[in-house]
Amino acid sequence: MIVQLAQGPLHTHFGAFTEYLFYDGQSESIAIVKGEISGREDVLCRVHSHCTAAHFFNGSECDCREQMAMAQEKVEQAGTGIIVWLDQDGKGNGRMAELLTATLRAKGAAQTEAYAELGFKRDGRSFERAAEILKFFNLGSITLMSNNPDKISGLTERGVVVSGTMNLTIVPRNLFLQKTYRDKVQHQGHSIKL
Repeated sequence: MIVQLAQGPLHTHFGAFTEYLFYDGQSESIAIVKGEISGREDVLCRVHSHCTAAHFFNGSECDCREQMAMAQEKVEQAGTGIIVWLDQDGKGNGRMAELLTATLRAKGAAQTEAYAELGFKRDGRSFERAAEILKFFNLGSITLMSNNPDKISGLTERGVVVSGTMNLTIVPRNLFLQKTYRDKVQHQGHSIKL
């Protein structure tokens, strides 16, 4: 169960948001909110997991950094919305798992299959905290900015009404990201047009 610890203004390249910090007894989660969202329907929403490689080191094997930027830009354009940030690096398996799978991925293994081969979960993320945060804001329904069917089901199973989705993808201009997109479609069922 989450509790709200603090809130304050957050000024970004995409405009001003209000940042809310939550804690569940083990880790922190963050929501950044634009405008009045309580009680509203079809609220633009992104549920985003921490990615050390992309967010801190500008890694090119994924589009996590770009997805966050696109989500902030779309919320700013809409004038209202929410982005939930979860501390779930390495698809919830942690940064060490991400590094340990590098050799297998370099040999052609899909990320999720490499995790499984080393004894980790193919995707260890949970969207329980995200659902709790969205309920905290008393949203009627959300339009989820995601290509991931598991994220949709993970939220709806916990009582969040997902009234629609919006894909967030970029043109994969390097071989690493092209492979990541193929793996997401073939092994995780993501709705990405290749």
